[in-house]
Amino acid sequence: MAMGEFDLIKRYFEQPQIQGDDSVSLSIGDDCALVSVPDDSWLAITTDTMVEHTHFLPSISPEDLAYKAVATNLSDLASMGAQPKWISLALTLPKVDESWLERFSQSLLQTLKNYNVTLIGGDTTKGTLSVTITAQGIVEKGKALCRHQAKAGDLIYVSGTLGDSAAGLQQILSGKRAVVFDEEFLQQRHFRPTPRIALGQALVDIAHAAIDLSDGLNSDLGHILKRSQCAAEIELSSLPLSSSLLNLYECTQAEQFALSGGEDYELCFTLPPENQTILEARLKNLDVPCTCIGRIVPAFEKEKCGQFFIRFLRDGQPMEYSPNIGFDHFKE
Repeated sequence: MAMGEFDLIKRYFEQPQIQGDDSVSLSIGDDCALVSVPDDSWLAITTDTMVEHTHFLPSISPEDLAYKAVATNLSDLASMGAQPKWISLALTLPKVDESWLERFSQSLLQTLKNYNVTLIGGDTTKGTLSVTITAQGIVEKGKALCRHQAKAGDLIYVSGTLGDSAAGLQQILSGKRAVVFDEEFLQQRHFRPTPRIALGQALVDIAHAAIDLSDGLNSDLGHILKRSQCAAEIELSSLPLSSSLLNLYECTQAEQFALSGGEDYELCFTLPPENQTILEARLKNLDVPCTCIGRIVPAFEKEKCGQFFIRFLRDGQPMEYSPNIGFDHFKE
C-alpha cells in the first residue's frame, strides 16, 4: 500500500527533538502549532522556497538539500540578530521515495538539533520537488537589525569570505568533481553555508543595519542603501577572498564572484566607527572573521554608480567598475 501524507509525516518528521523546549505548547499533529514568546521579545519570521532546477540541481544529495534549506532560513534570522527557535516545513515531492525521505529527514532533524531549533509543523504534497521553510526566532524588542537603519559615516563590514559559493557552483555546473582541497572547499561552501547566528546576536546593540548575502554583495548591500536612502564606497582591495578562490581563479574573476555571485550567506552590516573597539573585542569570542570593506556615505546627488549607488575604489582611488547586479528570480 502506498504511503499516505499523514503516514509520511509520522514516519519521517514526527519525532522527539529539542528536549526541555517549554516554549512549544502544541506541535506536529494538529491544525496549528502553539508557541509562547517572552514578553520582552519580538517574533522574527522568515519564509524561503527552494525549487528544483531553480535553486538546486537534481543531483544534489538529500542530505545537502535538507541542510541548506534550514541553513538559509536561519541565516535570515541571524541577519536580524534573532535567536532561531522553530521551523515549519512544506515539502513537495514528485513521488514517495522512502530511501530519499529517510536521508532527507535525518539530515534535517540533525541540523535542527545542532542549532537547537524545533520542527513544529508543515505540509506535504505532490508536485515538482521543492522545499519551503518558515523559520521563527526571537529578538529583544527594539534591538532587531534592519535594512533601513544605516547612517552616513557607518563602516561596512562583511563576515567570512565572499565568492566561494558562486565559484563552487560554477565548478558543479561544469561537471567538475572535487579532487583537490581548494575545489572541495568551494563546492562545500555552496552546499553547506554557515548561518552566522552568534555574530548576529553580538551585533544587535552595536550595529545599525544588516543583511545576509544571498543574492551577492552588490545586490544585497543595495537593499540596505535603498531602504536607508544613502550610498556606499567599497574598497575592492579589501574584499575578503579565500585562498582557495584565489588559487583557482584570477583576481578579477574572484572579485566578480564576491560582488555578484550570491549564496555565501555571510552577514553584511554597518557599524558606527565608535563601536569598532567593541566589535573587535566581541569577535575574539567568535570564530568568525569580519572585514571592513568600505563606508556608508550620503546619497550621491548628481552621480548614480550602478543600480544601487555604490562607488568602487581601488587603493583609495575611484574607478570604473561594473559588476553584475546579482541574482533575481524574474530577470533573465
